[in-house]
Amino acid sequence: MYGIQTPHTLVAVALLAAALQAHAKLSAAEVERLGKDLTSVGAEKAGNKDGSIPAWDGGLTKAPEGFDPNKGWANPYKADKPLFTITGANADQYKDRLAAGQLALLKRYPSYKMVVYPTRRSAASPASVYENVKKEAAAADTINDGNSVVNVARSTVPFPIPKSGTEAIWNHIFRYRGMTISRTVSEFPVKTDGGFTPVKRSEEIIFPIGMEPPVPDKLFLYQTRFTAPSSIAGEMILAHDFIDQYKTPRAAWVYNSGTRRVLRAPEISYDSPRQGLDGLSTIDDYDGYNGSPDRYEWKLLGKREMFISYNNYALTDKGLKYADLVKPGVMNQDYVRYELHRVWAVEATLRSGKSHIYAKRVYFLDEDSWQVAHGDLYDGRGELWRVLEQYGVQYYNAPAFWLAGSAQYDLQSRRYVSSGLANEEKPMLFAPNMKPDAFSPSALRRAGN
Repeated sequence: MYGIQTPHTLVAVALLAAALQAHAKLSAAEVERLGKDLTSVGAEKAGNKDGSIPAWDGGLTKAPEGFDPNKGWANPYKADKPLFTITGANADQYKDRLAAGQLALLKRYPSYKMVVYPTRRSAASPASVYENVKKEAAAADTINDGNSVVNVARSTVPFPIPKSGTEAIWNHIFRYRGMTISRTVSEFPVKTDGGFTPVKRSEEIIFPIGMEPPVPDKLFLYQTRFTAPSSIAGEMILAHDFIDQYKTPRAAWVYNSGTRRVLRAPEISYDSPRQGLDGLSTIDDYDGYNGSPDRYEWKLLGKREMFISYNNYALTDKGLKYADLVKPGVMNQDYVRYELHRVWAVEATLRSGKSHIYAKRVYFLDEDSWQVAHGDLYDGRGELWRVLEQYGVQYYNAPAFWLAGSAQYDLQSRRYVSSGLANEEKPMLFAPNMKPDAFSPSALRRAGN
């Protein structure tokens, strides 16, 4: 019977080949493309055919003259003039380069507009980050149906040439945002009349390349302390995320200022509501998407050109007050900058037998940074429910691409939450001196007392 191929065996071989290809490691030839026709994190180095997306030239790694973090991040592209503005009236003209959520916002809110500027491919990381990506790219893999990442220790983009949706979303989860971060931010659950009660918190994050001594299998260590409103002031959250989240799920603790106790908090994950935001955002909405991808089937839809929020230096201006930015209905779009970029589109569909308030999620990931730039979130009826806009910016003093803030619009309640704004706060610090042992339950208890 050896050598005889029946229709059934042909089908089996084809399915096996497809399965192997979906999870195949990068070949030596693919790895060699990194830093050549592809950037070191896997983006196309060349521009697009009509030149509206330029070639990547190394990104922005030096601060412009006059940079003072106490005044916000100086805008190196201040002289750029808008190319055009997309509104509800002309949205159909640009629909091929818009997400479903952007079209919905344009049609629903007259004050929502997209002011489009020349594309600036500013995203960049330190040379050591690129070296780690290339060093580990050939060995990085997933197991356990994509829910575990293996053979990765220091890389911030384990799958620079993704073969599946799971690999793409892992790139977002792993991506470089600095070594350690300390910042204070404010968040605003906005009512339909524009009123809000600010939620203020400080947070500290330490990533694997900032862990000295190194901590095996840790993806990041995170803690936050709420300082407003008074109803939650003094409460703290500590979370440890692991590279292999199938083997070791997120470990989280909360400090309750009333009881002065530290308790394990398995609810700090998935679709539990974020603290103080009136149920408008889930734990895994933070930062675009975070946590284990195990509740969804992830499909890589491919790459496309799309208008996304980028180089939002205006949103970091310390001369602005929160009332200048947080408006009824939508954020003040006069301060939001959009550009044309290539993005990876990824669709997440809820697995059978799993639960989550979102039955489907569609994300668009910036090819240069792997940052989720936009998300469309659907309810159990298949209706578009929430729209997530991420205000990307290159922090040239790090250098690292992250967020100047975000907005998540609830189309059903006609409310939204603005997160991560820091205009009235002290400057964010990259690479402050942090030690992993400061991110422990005992340290959390001492900090609360």
